[in-house]
Amino acid sequence: MSDAASPAPVERAPTSPITDVERDELRRHGILLTSLQELYTWGCSNSVWPLNFGLACCAIEMIAASMAKFDIARFGSEVFRPSPRQADLLIVSGTVTKKMAPQVVRLWNQMPEPKYCIAMGACAISGGPFKQGYNVLKGIDRFIPVDIYIPGCPPRPEALLHGLVELQKKIKGFQLSGPDAPRHLRADIKCDYPVPDFGEHDLQPPANPDVWQAPAIVRSGKG
Repeated sequence: MSDAASPAPVERAPTSPITDVERDELRRHGILLTSLQELYTWGCSNSVWPLNFGLACCAIEMIAASMAKFDIARFGSEVFRPSPRQADLLIVSGTVTKKMAPQVVRLWNQMPEPKYCIAMGACAISGGPFKQGYNVLKGIDRFIPVDIYIPGCPPRPEALLHGLVELQKKIKGFQLSGPDAPRHLRADIKCDYPVPDFGEHDLQPPANPDVWQAPAIVRSGKG
C-alpha cells in the first residue's frame, strides 16, 4: 500500500499592518478602521475639561485662552468645571505658596480618573522669581504628577493652547495595557496622593517621594 503524496504547502503573502497613510486614504472614502484603544484615546483627548481654578497672574492668561480671540473651545476644552469632581485637567496657573499647596493636592485627589495636570508658568514649575522665598513651593511636581510643563512668566494664551495640544498627543499615545499604560489603568500606581500638613517650620512631608526625589549631586574630588 503506497503512501499518499502530501499536499504542497501553500505560500501566503506576508501580512503587514496598515499604515497611517493608507488608513487616512480609506477615511477619505468613508471607510473607518479603528480599535477600542483608538476610540478610548480619541474620546479622552478631545473632551479635556479644565478645572475653573487659578492662583496668580498666569490665571489671567488662562482666562484669555477661553475668550473669542484664542477660543480654547476649538480643542474641546471650553467646559471649565467649577467642581473638581467634574473636571479632568488641573491647570496650576501661578505661584503655589506652601499655604495653598495642601489645597491644590486636595483638589487633585477629588478629581476622577483619568486626570491630567499642566504646570503653567515658571512659578508653578519651579517657584519662578519667588523661588528663594520661604513661603513658596519650588514646583507643584513635588506633590502631584505633572504631564505638561509650560515655561514663561507668564506664558501667553498661545503657549497654553500649545500645551493642550501636546497633552492631547500624549493621551492619544496611551496604551490600554502593559507597562506603558496610564496610571489610572495600572494597579501598581496610586492615584491619590498624601495631602501635606503644616509643620513647625515647613510642610510635612516636604515632598511626595513617590512623585519627586531630590537629585543626587555627585561632587568630584580635588585633583
